[in-house]
This record gives sequence, C-alpha cells and structure tokens, in this order.
Amino acid sequence: MSDRDTAFAEYFAARSEAMRGTAYLLCGDWHRAEDLVQATFTKLYLAWRRVARHDALDAYTRQTLVRTFVSELRRGWFRKERVSQVPQDAPAPGHGSTEDRVVLLAALAKVPPRQRAVLVLRYWEDLSVQETAKALNCSEGTVKSQAARGLQTLRGLVTPQMHEGRVR
Repeated sequence: MSDRDTAFAEYFAARSEAMRGTAYLLCGDWHRAEDLVQATFTKLYLAWRRVARHDALDAYTRQTLVRTFVSELRRGWFRKERVSQVPQDAPAPGHGSTEDRVVLLAALAKVPPRQRAVLVLRYWEDLSVQETAKALNCSEGTVKSQAARGLQTLRGLVTPQMHEGRVR
C-alpha cells in the first residue's frame, strides 16, 4: 500500500463516522447517508493528490458531502422518497432523551433541504456563516436568511410536539 493510500485510509477511518452523522442529518436516512459518504470519499480519493492543505481537509470533505447531497436533490432522487411518521432507522446517539431526538429528527426531515443543509452545517457542524456560505456556494446573506427561516420552520414543527409531551 502506498503512502497516499495509507494516509487516505487513516483519514477515512478517523472521519467517516462523523461525516455519516452529518449526511444523516441532511437526508434523514442512514442508508442514504452511507451512500452519500461513500460518494464523498470516492471523490476525495480521486482528488487526494491535489488536496494541498491537509489542515483544511475536513472543510473540503464536508463541502464535497454537502455538494453531493445538493446535486442528488437536483437529480430528483430525494423527491421519490417519502418521510414516514415511524422512523425506519435508529436515531444517532447523542444527548437528551430519545423522544426529544426522535421529535427533532422527524421535524428536521420536514425542513426544506436547503434550509436543512444550512442548519446542519451551522448548528451541528458548528461552521461559521462564512464557512457555511463557502460549503453551499452561496452568499453569507443567503446563509443567514436560510438559517433564520429553517429555525423558524423547525420551531414551528417541534414546539407543538414538545408541549404535548409526545411524538405525533
């Protein structure tokens, strides 16, 4: 195995699970998230020699992941999918109650895809407005407006369910 392949394999082992979590938040399906991560890392491997700044590798990989997600939206793959009230996959591990996570993930799946991408990058990946704009290839103003709209939509979906104390 070459040094290049070894370095790529180490990076994949270290970061693929985190990217899978981000992909899941974008698309709402663990199997589709795995496909997105696979496509992302395939693209990364093909560009591995050209990636000059390894300190920016996570940002490059995340940007590739989001662009792959948006590209598939444009091709219509996600439009064929139907969101059901009963999750088909187990929620990702995290803090808070299981019920809270189920409510939040179900609500996030109902947020429009572009707003969802902004919310995931800004609040899950903790990217700045500028980094999010770069990843989504849009202006900082668009990131701010999409984040505001996405949060408003998410609050509208989550708040009634939280007050009722159950998942609909």
